[in-house]
Amino acid sequence: MKNLNIDKPEAEFLDTTIKYWEEEGLIDASKAEQLRASYAVKQFDWRRLAQYSFWIALACGLIAVASLVINDAIINLLQSLYNTPDILISVVAAGIAAWMYYYGQRQKRKFPERQFSNEATLFSGVLFTAISIAFLGKALDNGSGHYSTLFLLSVFIYGALALKFQSKLIWAFALISLGSWFGTETGYQTNWGNYFFGLNYPLRFVVFGALLTAAGLVLEHYRKLPGFNTLTYIIGLFYFFISLWILSIFGNLATIEDWLKTDQVELVSWGIISSVASLAVMLYGLKQKDEIAREFGITFLLINIYTRYFEYMWDRTDKAIFFGILAVSFWLIGRKAEKIWNLK
Repeated sequence: MKNLNIDKPEAEFLDTTIKYWEEEGLIDASKAEQLRASYAVKQFDWRRLAQYSFWIALACGLIAVASLVINDAIINLLQSLYNTPDILISVVAAGIAAWMYYYGQRQKRKFPERQFSNEATLFSGVLFTAISIAFLGKALDNGSGHYSTLFLLSVFIYGALALKFQSKLIWAFALISLGSWFGTETGYQTNWGNYFFGLNYPLRFVVFGALLTAAGLVLEHYRKLPGFNTLTYIIGLFYFFISLWILSIFGNLATIEDWLKTDQVELVSWGIISSVASLAVMLYGLKQKDEIAREFGITFLLINIYTRYFEYMWDRTDKAIFFGILAVSFWLIGRKAEKIWNLK
């Protein structure tokens, strides 16, 4: 019988399980040895290498493009193309994007196992789509400064493409574009003032994140969107907690100058609200067995605690004592996490 090649964490899990069965008398020693001999640890994680390789390839590609742009010969070429109509650049970029999507989808059907290379091709299509939309906006610009409509257009384009290709990557860009539209649209409606209905930017995105999180929960009922609901839920929580954390530091203040003039004690209420929200989401996750909510709640509760620690103790505590307390606290957290891991 051919051995099953598995990753090291999977092998450790099986070792622990077989040992438990053996100790409880569910299987005898010979059967335990037979089970242990039926699998082997992979000598190298090729899947992870493939994933990192494509990430590095995309990063190097961007660096290569940037290097070309600063090359004198390329700069002269770009200067000669300066008068190229924006609409033409938009159409060319759209054509390249369409080919990327077509090629990526064809490769996905022919070689479904090439997960990372197919996603990298679609990601290239996403970038050219963004270029196309940007130059389309430049071509149609009437000087109003209402460029948030471009983000809204990209939401519909990315959303349609994500549904067409069942791509979580493109769906993520649709949600990021939706956040960009929300921020720029509320800014435009207030003539780029500091407040929108009394809300500064972090507080606006707390509301936006909460609504997006709720949308992710609603999408649970639509089975035609597998995976999109979870991604929407995660990105919604990310918007919500990051904005809430920033709000706990700066409060609902308009400018950095206002913040510098404000005593940190006056902002303590926002820190309490942020911590309570984190605790509430953590408890919800524990009660509903929602791992995503639980992990977000625990993570940002700890982030809030340490943020407050830095805010209120940095200037008041000797640095040796300050970092000593940090070391002990992280050691205790590590010990507790280790116990939980062992119980699992």
